[in-house]
Amino acid sequence: MKNKFLIALLFISGGLFNASAQHKAAAGKIPSFKLSFAPGTSKAAITGRMFLIIANKDTTEPRLQVGRYGPYLFGVDVTDLKPSTPVTVDSKVLGYPSPMKDIPPGTYYAQAVLSKYTEFKRSDGHTLWMHMDQWEGQQWTRSPGNLISKVMKITISKTANPVISLVADKEIPPIPPMEDTKWVKHIKIQSAKLTAFWGHPIFIGATILLPKGYGEHPEKKYPSIYAEGHFSTAPPFRFKDDPKNEFYKDWTSADFPEFIGITIQHPSPYFDDSYAVNTPNNGPYADAIHEELVPLIEKQFRVIPEGWARLLTGGSTGGWESFALQCLYPDFYGGTWSYSPDPLDFHNVEGINVYEDVNAFYKIHEYYKVPTINTRFYITGDARLTSEQRNTMEVVNGTKGRSGGQLDIWSSVFGPIGPDGYFKPLFDKNTGAMDKSVAQYWIDNWDMRVYLQKNWATVGPKLVGKLNIIAGRYDDFFLNFGVYHMEDFLVTTTNPYYGGTITYGDRGGHSYRNYTTSELIKVMDAYLKKMHPGYK
Repeated sequence: MKNKFLIALLFISGGLFNASAQHKAAAGKIPSFKLSFAPGTSKAAITGRMFLIIANKDTTEPRLQVGRYGPYLFGVDVTDLKPSTPVTVDSKVLGYPSPMKDIPPGTYYAQAVLSKYTEFKRSDGHTLWMHMDQWEGQQWTRSPGNLISKVMKITISKTANPVISLVADKEIPPIPPMEDTKWVKHIKIQSAKLTAFWGHPIFIGATILLPKGYGEHPEKKYPSIYAEGHFSTAPPFRFKDDPKNEFYKDWTSADFPEFIGITIQHPSPYFDDSYAVNTPNNGPYADAIHEELVPLIEKQFRVIPEGWARLLTGGSTGGWESFALQCLYPDFYGGTWSYSPDPLDFHNVEGINVYEDVNAFYKIHEYYKVPTINTRFYITGDARLTSEQRNTMEVVNGTKGRSGGQLDIWSSVFGPIGPDGYFKPLFDKNTGAMDKSVAQYWIDNWDMRVYLQKNWATVGPKLVGKLNIIAGRYDDFFLNFGVYHMEDFLVTTTNPYYGGTITYGDRGGHSYRNYTTSELIKVMDAYLKKMHPGYK
């Protein structure tokens, strides 16, 4: 765009809005911002990432609107940044969903956020600077200790621009401690295994939902359901302590199956969730969960400490975790019901064919190339986000895989360590060119279809009847294709036949569910009674 812009600042006093003096206009084609943090907000210089958010509505703070379909976002890495030292955000800084020059004229609301990084001296000899989760689930927009500015109202028009200054002068407060109730209990521990790996205290935890009669029957033990998924301290199954709530009525009714529901918290410096497996980039999360956390849960609460009595479920990330954990630890768990799982096979990883593609951004044909679609509208099938756009969003949120985004966590879980200690990317984040050596590492180590094909003779007999997958055929992120490839293998298994179920919603998207929560728990209960006649 060759049009010149004018930024006229409209100041509102009170509340979140900045009431500082008006900036002097200066010639220029696009806005320019100077971001800093105030003296007194930190005793030391800060290493991290400075963000600028420009939103077109003020329904909530701009930082709380950030997302894949959210407002304009820009980010700059900072090292040993001192108070009042400005960080420039202008046309040279990568933006999402578009460059600053493409922001149309109008009224906007601007805010700065300084996300703090922590130095991790890992046991593998690498030193990394990453965001340390503060039990918020790797969300820099909400993370306690990060610094935020007031919101400034601005107007962009087609003439000259001033330099806009925003000062991060407020620290996001700590998250209040979790409170136990009659039904819901919490555990949070420092993992010795993860702390040793990261060279810094790392915490994991669990939220426990107790069944009816738990307090009245101290001699009774219960089977457990591990509900896997993104970071949350909320009760399993979205339980609400409200007699008017339908699930509450079911959970507390006399004839409802009695389980102990469990969700686990295991944020990694890379993501809100470690994927619950041991990896070179994230560390021994599976060991920490199975050898530190689960034994503590089963010691503090009356959980039947046997594999047949530990069931799994979850959707999306939790869908992959529940399926992978059942396959990787076939004796530890007794069955899974996995919804819309992340790619169980790598022929379609949100549009990217890890097996065949030479570029993650485009499908390259003999005479032409077309953008790879990352996300679609499940009802119409129309493209919603390209692979390149999704990658740009994550790069703006954080370099070196520190975005907290989906592509980055997959690379940190499925990929090898790079020379600098951060994960080695599957593709060049500037050009999209695929790294075939990394692609092969993904396939050899974490393609679950390949894993089962290679190991069916030994793990198959332990998985009979335990694998249940549910997916919509119009999954927003094309995750149904991984299920298709997994199904192609499972239905051909012999000695033994897998004996599970695969269910599709013909017009279902990523949120497709074939059961209500209460119905699913009843299905699990019937399964235990069938597979273990001694269970009542």
